[in-house]
Amino acid sequence: MRLANKTAFITGGTSGIGLAAAALFLREGARVVVTGRRPEGLEEARSLLGERGFALAADVTDPDATGRAVADAVARFGALDVLFANAGIPGATPLGNTTLDAFDRIVRTNLHAVFFTVQAALPHLKDGASIILNGSVHAVLGIPGASAYAASKGAISSMARVLASELAPRGIRVNTVVPGATRTPIWKGRAPTPEALEALEARFNRATPLNRFAEAEQVAQAALFLASDESAHTTAAEITVDGGATGAPFGAPAYRTE
Repeated sequence: MRLANKTAFITGGTSGIGLAAAALFLREGARVVVTGRRPEGLEEARSLLGERGFALAADVTDPDATGRAVADAVARFGALDVLFANAGIPGATPLGNTTLDAFDRIVRTNLHAVFFTVQAALPHLKDGASIILNGSVHAVLGIPGASAYAASKGAISSMARVLASELAPRGIRVNTVVPGATRTPIWKGRAPTPEALEALEARFNRATPLNRFAEAEQVAQAALFLASDESAHTTAAEITVDGGATGAPFGAPAYRTE
């Protein structure tokens, strides 16, 4: 049990990577509190969590709502050992055809909300706690049409290093998990049918050395390492889970000659 007697708070924990992390943390002995916005997702999470956790409705872009959710979690389970600031949204922001509101919505959710989630949790984090932020390979890939998303995720990587410095005196570690293409509901806007998703995966797989999407639990496994005492001397670090897309791009099928 790698998280026995620990309490974890996960934003965006009702689907995708957040829900996979919640399930994995539970299996490893943690008490888990998740937040989300969709009623159906909250019900699924409540069913999964059982007596060792609960799911709260909260919009991460509202610092007061996040603060209330953290307070509820602490009232139920005590001080926090793990914070996984996972919530985020996708969105296209092509140059020449993007409104300020569209751009701001993505940055407000993926960047501002992460900072204020950490700030809300800070008084309730134990010394030696682990903070995990969710980044993205978009920060370095230069994918067309994704300026706001890429900027927000690049800022997460930069901000994590600052937070790690600020919180080092308390022994609180701040690290980032960096997913590549992962099989989660985030793709529904671009691939609303199983056939469209299969075609999209085939395109992305050609640029991925391991030639497949990650499963949400594979990213959650990286978060588990960062949440556990096994990473007790790891801070201001990134774990990239992208099948080699950023680290060894010329190993991808698109570049193979055999």
